[in-house]
Amino acid sequence: MSRSLGFMMRATAVGCAVLSAGALAQPDTPRDVVPEAMPFNTPYGEPISLAKADELLAAALAEAKRRGWALNVAVVDSGGNLVAFKRMDGAQLASIRIAEHKARAAVEFRRETKVFESAVQEGNNPYVMTLDGIIASRGGIPLVQAGKIIGAVGCSGGTGSQDEAVCKAGAASLR
Repeated sequence: MSRSLGFMMRATAVGCAVLSAGALAQPDTPRDVVPEAMPFNTPYGEPISLAKADELLAAALAEAKRRGWALNVAVVDSGGNLVAFKRMDGAQLASIRIAEHKARAAVEFRRETKVFESAVQEGNNPYVMTLDGIIASRGGIPLVQAGKIIGAVGCSGGTGSQDEAVCKAGAASLR
């Protein structure tokens, strides 16, 4: 082998090793990035009262009725305990448990359940489904007052976007 060919081969090997080492130093996926601050770190507050939960249910049901949607709506407190629930006439039975599940997931994970839906559908992160208590369907929204989570609302019986719209109408009534 000529000297120049041997030198070129060694230089190429060293270059490949340097490039490989540089590639290893970068995160493999966005999930490997370590954030500086804790995400979804809204503190828990005093639990929502029955009176406030009833006001929220009334607003949510009014929105669903205005649109002609038959839904189930659940409100849980800051500990994930059911405070109030309404099933509209004609709402599907399976959605009773789903509405409660959405509300509990929203309060326990301190984020809208839409985050999980997006992680699975758009983020190609199916591992999210392995976490206990997850529901990857929008329609669960934490209720925040004075910077603290007081509970969550969950709706089910329509499409995810219908469930979400009714939750948002209910949550907006607390402001």
